[in-house]
Amino acid sequence: MFALPKRVLLIGHPVSHSLSSALQQGAFDELGIDARYEPVDVPLISLPETIEELRGDDFLGANISFPHKERVVPMVDRLTEEAQATGAVDTLTREGSRLVGHNTDVIGFRAALDALIGRQKMPKNAVIIGAGGGARAAVYALITAGFQRVIVFNRHLHRAEGLVRHFGRTASHMELRAMTWHESVIEAEISKTKVLINASAVSDPTTESPIPGELLVPDLMVLDLMYQPAETKLLRDAKAAGAVEAMNGDTMLVHQTAAAFNLWTGRDVPRDFIQQKLDEVRARPAAVATPAEAESPNEEPASTDEAAPTDAAPADEASTAAGADA
Repeated sequence: MFALPKRVLLIGHPVSHSLSSALQQGAFDELGIDARYEPVDVPLISLPETIEELRGDDFLGANISFPHKERVVPMVDRLTEEAQATGAVDTLTREGSRLVGHNTDVIGFRAALDALIGRQKMPKNAVIIGAGGGARAAVYALITAGFQRVIVFNRHLHRAEGLVRHFGRTASHMELRAMTWHESVIEAEISKTKVLINASAVSDPTTESPIPGELLVPDLMVLDLMYQPAETKLLRDAKAAGAVEAMNGDTMLVHQTAAAFNLWTGRDVPRDFIQQKLDEVRARPAAVATPAEAESPNEEPASTDEAAPTDAAPADEASTAAGADA
């Protein structure tokens, strides 16, 4: 009898926008691993049953996408440090019949932040737009990178306030604040910072931006967790305003994808290969704009948690921040 391929699920609602399938299946095929990556649309009512099925020997694990990253947390047996700290899970692995929750949004965001800053001295202040999974990964990464002041904006203030409360103890040494969504307030805070991170999404990132271009100032370093298209309106506006650096979510997504793949297989897939697959998918006419924090570890649809620019990211959740497909 022939052994069946191992299975990895992408669990979200919806998942039709996902690009993770092309990236992860491409990696399995490239390294000769007999596994299948399967997007599965799972409504909330079916989530516990689906997670329970992952304990079976035919699964390597799963990616968790919008809107389930936080809901999955109590359903697993163990959380890694990043998953515990952020309160969000974007990747599951098995230890026997036990499930381990990981957060690769953080891994991806750290890589993107390092690429954004380059050889410059790491700043101490940042402004984050959004309060979803990608924003949580960003806040945690900024806290652990030594930032001293991080301001979070979200159209629904209570979500930004909830994010700040979650990191209360972790951020006790610094100023982490949620502020009211008002252009004058956003403009004032952007003028005080060097780093602007967009962890929200808009319905059409080629023509829409989460914040007006006239609020941007010269010398900013801007990281937009959207990775489709390669250059969003926010990034174009940032460059026109004189940004020092303006990056999309590719780096976050590529590192998330590699991290999740390694967790399932113990194998490393070249990041250049993942980027090549992403470029191929992006070139297809049907490619969908998605935040990096939202894809497979990060994968949220173009509207993410709520209508843009509420939440996003990076990593499935890139991401679809980041965060994240992943």
